[in-house]
Amino acid sequence: MIDIKFLRENPDVVKENIKKKFQDEKLELVDKVIELDKKSRELKANGDNLRMTRKKISDEIGKLFKEKKIDEANSNKQKVTSINEQLESMEKEETELNKEIREIMLKIPNIIDKSVPIGRDDSENVELEKFGEPIVPDYEIPYHADILEKFSGIDKEASGRTSGNGFYFLMGDMARLHSAMLAYARDFMINKGFTYCIPPFMIRGDVVNGVMSFAEMENMMYKIEGEDLYLIGTSEHSMIGRFKDQIVSSDSLPITLTSYSPCFRKEVGAHGIEERGVYRVHQFEKQEMVVICKPEDSMKWYKKMYEFTVEFFRSLDIPVRTLECCSGDLADLKVKSCDVEAWSPRQQKYFEVGSCSTLGDAQARRLGIRTKGENGTYFVHTLNNTVLATPRALIAFLENNYMRDGSIKIPAALRPYMGGIEVIK
Repeated sequence: MIDIKFLRENPDVVKENIKKKFQDEKLELVDKVIELDKKSRELKANGDNLRMTRKKISDEIGKLFKEKKIDEANSNKQKVTSINEQLESMEKEETELNKEIREIMLKIPNIIDKSVPIGRDDSENVELEKFGEPIVPDYEIPYHADILEKFSGIDKEASGRTSGNGFYFLMGDMARLHSAMLAYARDFMINKGFTYCIPPFMIRGDVVNGVMSFAEMENMMYKIEGEDLYLIGTSEHSMIGRFKDQIVSSDSLPITLTSYSPCFRKEVGAHGIEERGVYRVHQFEKQEMVVICKPEDSMKWYKKMYEFTVEFFRSLDIPVRTLECCSGDLADLKVKSCDVEAWSPRQQKYFEVGSCSTLGDAQARRLGIRTKGENGTYFVHTLNNTVLATPRALIAFLENNYMRDGSIKIPAALRPYMGGIEVIK
């Protein structure tokens, strides 16, 4: 959510930003907000004038009674009663107007960074850099579900009986490998100076509205029936919500956190849930990094964060590239975002395994997360990035460490988490 003052003073900038995101249907919202904001401010000004008049009249009533001017005093009391009735009506109207303004403001996209490439959708994202040699071996790399089945590592038939499509049982060495990657990701980030956290896996509706747009919520979040609770789609939701309505000490900034959680997603949309494999599922596990910092530091942390993810995947012998998200591919709250994609030797292309974003002060403004500076309080900036989301990262690991004889090589960095074994046969 952008600052109403900024919108009021720069409507053309806001409209141009909407056009860059190819959301022309939202252009009319800017004029509507300006109109409603004008009414709201007029009401407030009129209300302030009435309150001053009421105070002046109220101050005179006591004097009039002392001077035995009873009729004049009673007349003033009636005037005060009339003003109170007017104020009650005006305050109600002002509250309703401000509620409507906020609902519209939540739909207007955040101002994107000037460096973001302009494009309609993810097909126009821009490759930034590649890390590692994307090798295609001279032997066949099976489909990841087939690799998992070779090791008796997956049971989707049983998960279909217990839970339906979009779920899975991981078994044996493959389940151990999955957990080992998460444990390694946790320690990797702790060694980078981040504080480890396990957050609540359910959050209230006001937190959901604070961390994401309504459209994202509808397509992602599972609601707990009969309660004001949602299952989280990523631990970023809880982690940012933790600071709701707080004034964070400037001395504590930046706050650098890494969090583990299961993640639950509807995955509504044309892409659908994968029937046989585990690339797109309703439930997965994730190690996340979250940073809360001063505005002037957010771009520095943005670069650091996605570089950590690149370093992590390279330590597992997985080639990756970074892909800058174009304007039309950015969620409404994001200022700038890039994807980290892993190489698939089977498909001979890259696929997404993580995403890094800076949201400016959008989440902080929605949730009331501020800090104090020399010139008073101001909103902090929030950033989030995937360290590891598995089983998607597990797919990349299996394909890139699959050997000619069908065994799975364990890179040195992961061996302490796999009991020291070098190969899964």
